[in-house]
Amino acid sequence: MATREIAAHEIHAHAAPQGFIRKWVFSLDHKVIGLQYYFLALTAVFVGMFLSLLMRIHLIWPNVPLPLLGEIKPETYLSLLTMHGTIMVFFVLTTAPQGGFGNYFLPIQIGAADMAFPVLNMLSFWITFLGYIVMLSAFFVVGGAPLHGWTGYPPLSALPTAGPGEGAGADLWVISIALFCVGALMSALNFITTTLDMRARGMSMMRMPLTCWAWFITAILGLLAFGVLFSAGILLLLDRNAGTSFFVPLVVVNGQLAAHKGGSPLLWQHLFWFFGHPEVYIAILPAMGLCSQLVSVFSRKPIFGYKAMVYAMLSIGFLGFMVWGHHMFMSGMSPYTAFAFSVMTMAIGVPSAIKTFNWLGTLWGGRIRLYSPMLFAIGFVSLFVSGGISGPFLAQPVLDIPLHDTYFVTGHFHLIMGVASIFGIFAATYYWFPKMFGRMMSESLARWHFWFTLIGTYAIFMPMHYLGMAGATRRYSQFTELAYLRDLIPLQKFITYAAIVTIAGQFIFLFNLFWSMKYGKKAGDNPWEATTLEWTTATPPPHDNFAGRTPTVYNGPYEYSVPGAPRDYVMQNDPTTVAAH
Repeated sequence: MATREIAAHEIHAHAAPQGFIRKWVFSLDHKVIGLQYYFLALTAVFVGMFLSLLMRIHLIWPNVPLPLLGEIKPETYLSLLTMHGTIMVFFVLTTAPQGGFGNYFLPIQIGAADMAFPVLNMLSFWITFLGYIVMLSAFFVVGGAPLHGWTGYPPLSALPTAGPGEGAGADLWVISIALFCVGALMSALNFITTTLDMRARGMSMMRMPLTCWAWFITAILGLLAFGVLFSAGILLLLDRNAGTSFFVPLVVVNGQLAAHKGGSPLLWQHLFWFFGHPEVYIAILPAMGLCSQLVSVFSRKPIFGYKAMVYAMLSIGFLGFMVWGHHMFMSGMSPYTAFAFSVMTMAIGVPSAIKTFNWLGTLWGGRIRLYSPMLFAIGFVSLFVSGGISGPFLAQPVLDIPLHDTYFVTGHFHLIMGVASIFGIFAATYYWFPKMFGRMMSESLARWHFWFTLIGTYAIFMPMHYLGMAGATRRYSQFTELAYLRDLIPLQKFITYAAIVTIAGQFIFLFNLFWSMKYGKKAGDNPWEATTLEWTTATPPPHDNFAGRTPTVYNGPYEYSVPGAPRDYVMQNDPTTVAAH
């Protein structure tokens, strides 16, 4: 066993780069690639927020021309909606937690020198980056960005003549998604192989931090889900450009019979949502793993029910592939099929509840340290519960049918998938920033950022549930034409003002991030007194992570408050001197 481990580390080792290009651009170092993913997502999130701000401004001032943009027409609004959703889901929520922090810290946390396939790792980032550039280029082609929504439903997305933006812009959108899928598949293979093959001596699967379990399970989901979306994207491109009819039935477009017949728009929905619902967990599982880590570190207690947490994440990953049809209750599916998807959707709440109660069990009786990573971890739990509570309503076909095309759904998935995952990204940034950059971020600015973001998030997305129950239809660009929608405009104004303040609050984070890189207080190797392997090496870590000394693991990842230990925590690589938990 030891010989195999040493051989594996030697095979995957590579020399430190010398020049700027090889060190910072086409780097093979997983830490640099992790930073590249992170800053790509940071750029994308501000683009996505800007697009959402334009939408919110238009909803309450529909006739006001904007500087440089002029009047926002209904089709322009739908383009903003499409690009906002696509950029946030793919290039932020998928990219930062897995590609950014996963790339940087998975090898260090399992005691490896690098990812299993460094060249593949580099290629996965640059293909993802290319996909992002192709996506943004859709704004600048004739006709502009597509308006078919981030779900890309045919026949609207499959016919270039279906509307503005459905020409070259829609082609670029599909190509971008396909490129992203290729990069994600490469990355998933790398994560799975690294986790299974590159663990240090003594690092059994049940000694891995829960963050590593989350990245590992997320990689498995990505491997199974992105392949399906990639295939669907290829078929959609063929429908658009080669005259095939995978998704297009015999249909009349703009008064003319389309040159297609025999296709099924529902086939795209099945393929897309078979990817789309696991994508929810691809976005949130890394945040779950990190939240588990932070709750233990800052409560100074072992995680409550480590094995239960592992099995709960595995169950969430498995059941995530069983529930895609709950996005399609409106499609006219058989009531028996709808019932099956409804039952499976309710079942996935069980492992989610297990995780939530285990987080609360870890907090109970702990010596809690409310540093900024812990604040955002608790904020994540709050948002996960608040957003999750509205899920069972939408899991019932009889309730989903009237609520499906309303703001109720918008509020639900933004809380559970969008902002909860973003809180995980913030928590990870504040927690691992000292290790990545050797300096501490400002705690006072971090607290201002936390309260702005938490209060603002609830002010934006909780009222959307009430809008939905009142019948406010999502994807509408204007609410002045119908009397009952006009009565809801004051609530829309409140949401918009809250969004403006919350987005402004994110510049506190941006300033703190870049200011702290140069002027932050210098960090020690283990400022949080944590136990996992990344805190045993230098700050920032050397090229091969452990300066040529591969660690040996003797303990679990959450040994806090161990009776008889010389301090209140035992590192994973400390030789066993007292009985661990």
